[in-house]
Amino acid sequence: MRNTGVKIMLVPLESDDREQFIIDNQRAFKYGAQEEFGMRDDRVEEGQEVISRKTIERCIDGNQAETYRIVCDGNAVGGLILQIDQQSAKGELEIMFIHPEAHSKGIGQAAWKAVEEMHPEIRVWETMTPYFEKRNIHFYVNRLGFHIVEFWNKYQHGPAVPEELEEDWSEDDEMFRFQKIM
Repeated sequence: MRNTGVKIMLVPLESDDREQFIIDNQRAFKYGAQEEFGMRDDRVEEGQEVISRKTIERCIDGNQAETYRIVCDGNAVGGLILQIDQQSAKGELEIMFIHPEAHSKGIGQAAWKAVEEMHPEIRVWETMTPYFEKRNIHFYVNRLGFHIVEFWNKYQHGPAVPEELEEDWSEDDEMFRFQKIM
């Protein structure tokens, strides 16, 4: 991973910032879908969200969740949610977002470096992203050193979708699953 020189801090999410965190997260995900599809994608029309409030809250409230604001120069510029399993030394990056106006400044790389430094005990990291998120695929593979280990599509599904996520998941969703072995 190259050194970006960007100075960030990972600040644990405060309860009074939860609502803005969710709004910022949805805005960033919507931006990515609109960049790729424009308004053709029905998930970004008429106020619908690419990532639901329920999904974000489920991640924040997970038993092993760590939720952080990414702060640069005193301003919140994004956020991330990790699931850390100390017993198996596995970590999952459930959600990471950077405000669109802060893209391509090395903030995401700096944030990920901070995560790895914070959790040297984690031996395997995993994450996933929609197939259309070319920026994310580039970021995970070329910048952070993850490897694509699975492509979920109508022929190859990921793990069983929990009932509480079914409204956000369809047979047509296509996702890449990534893994980084430390």
